[in-house]
Amino acid sequence: MPTVKDVTFNLLRQLGITTVVGNPGSTEETFLRDFPADFDYVLALQEASVVAIADGLSQSLRKPVIVNIHTGAGLGNAMGTLLTAYQNKTPLIITAGQQSREMLLTEPLLTNIDATQMPRPWVKWAYEPARAEDVPAAFMRAIATATQQPAGPVFLSLPLDDWEKEMPDAAPPRTVGTRQAADPARVAQFALAINAARNPVIVYGADLARSEAWEEGIAFAEALGAPVWAAPFCERTPFPETHPHFAGVLPAAIGPLSDTLKGHDLVIVIGAPVFRYYPYVPGAYLPDGATLLHVTDDPNMAAKAAVGDSLVSDAKLFLASVRPQITTRAPGSSAPLRAPAAPADLAQMPLTPDAVFAIVAEMAPEEFVVVEESPSNVPQMQDRLRIDRPDSFYTFASGGLGWGLPAAVGLGLGEAASGRNRPVVCLMGDGSFQYSVQGVYTGVQHKAHVVYVVLQNEQYGILKEFAELENTPNVPGLDLPGLDIVALGTGYGARSMRADTADAVREALAAALSFHGTSVIVVPITRRLGSLLG
Repeated sequence: MPTVKDVTFNLLRQLGITTVVGNPGSTEETFLRDFPADFDYVLALQEASVVAIADGLSQSLRKPVIVNIHTGAGLGNAMGTLLTAYQNKTPLIITAGQQSREMLLTEPLLTNIDATQMPRPWVKWAYEPARAEDVPAAFMRAIATATQQPAGPVFLSLPLDDWEKEMPDAAPPRTVGTRQAADPARVAQFALAINAARNPVIVYGADLARSEAWEEGIAFAEALGAPVWAAPFCERTPFPETHPHFAGVLPAAIGPLSDTLKGHDLVIVIGAPVFRYYPYVPGAYLPDGATLLHVTDDPNMAAKAAVGDSLVSDAKLFLASVRPQITTRAPGSSAPLRAPAAPADLAQMPLTPDAVFAIVAEMAPEEFVVVEESPSNVPQMQDRLRIDRPDSFYTFASGGLGWGLPAAVGLGLGEAASGRNRPVVCLMGDGSFQYSVQGVYTGVQHKAHVVYVVLQNEQYGILKEFAELENTPNVPGLDLPGLDIVALGTGYGARSMRADTADAVREALAAALSFHGTSVIVVPITRRLGSLLG
């Protein structure tokens, strides 16, 4: 008779979910024993990196990934990037071992006490099977839950003595719909409001990227003749940033965002929260005389929006259903809404972030993937690297550092597995680089084509910008002297180098882009701060 483990792996095999990203512990070894040859195991050295690598891989391949971490201790390490995966809407199946059932009552060492409570609220569902025989069906329910909109991680706590128990092979695979369509009556109401608007504006969010609605988003904007803004802190590019209708990225504060949209009588938000604010700058939520329509696949997002009328729907299905009901109108202007970036000053030393990003844009191939985790330099990056292809830009929806470095590895693994083979360029701050630095090791071991460009200004620049905005002088702990990032990269096996000048950055990037492995390029930059609100 097959065992629980046999039935579980057979179910995963039939569902095509055969990659496990993990960091093994004692309570996981029974699950990993005699690991099947047709499954892939990706080792990371710390659980925060485990979850973020799986997040990048899942987003790249558009399918669930199994995560295997160590009972409550490992889950504790993973919580930061688990929070990000939840806000990224990534369908991860998080598994953690649990102590033997026979000892659970006495709570021995490494027991995950209240296992299903620990990962909340950052999972859609958490479960510890009541019987060993329930493990395979729990995986099926977990996968169904993770992939339905809004997608997101789920959690299974699995006692280590369950796997060898015999059971009938009774876990047939099932399929579930992963998109939810809009209420036709509500779509018709929205279409009437859109057609009646004098000067509408569109705000797109990352759900357009997740639902593969790139072309539908373009068609809707062109039919409406309206400018398109990206939502604040948008973790995926929803609209080509070189398109004549693209206006830029909205500021992430209440008053400035409202001021930016002045003159528009209707704000149409599709696939984004309303809105992801930070920091607090007071003001009206909307300009005088404006109303808002909100389309999201997340009922919670619809419920908590401060203003506007909401509709719960997949972004692509909404756009497909509303487009035939929209009266086509001429665009407001034939000229691009965003001015081209001015020439970068490549002679200033130390280099500015703008100069570094200009060189990246110059040297990068036509097809590449960008990962960003350099918060104080985002405005300059957005001005230089104007993403005009779908599934080419990724960042973290949570604001929690430590996701980008390992996620870039997962995206690199996805590029190799899919056959697209685009290089992944990860733009990091020197502070951000420290949070999950162990992820470099996994990139090296799996020969992921990832190029880390680390901007080193020896400070938490974003926090100093907050200190200026909030008038909080003399905050300790904001300087980062003495970090030898080249040595860190080298220690994990990456090809690592320092590049001080524009020519040195060009040379280092050329070498890294031609090397099909993991590289770290450290670029000293100016310590001059920008403005948090642009």
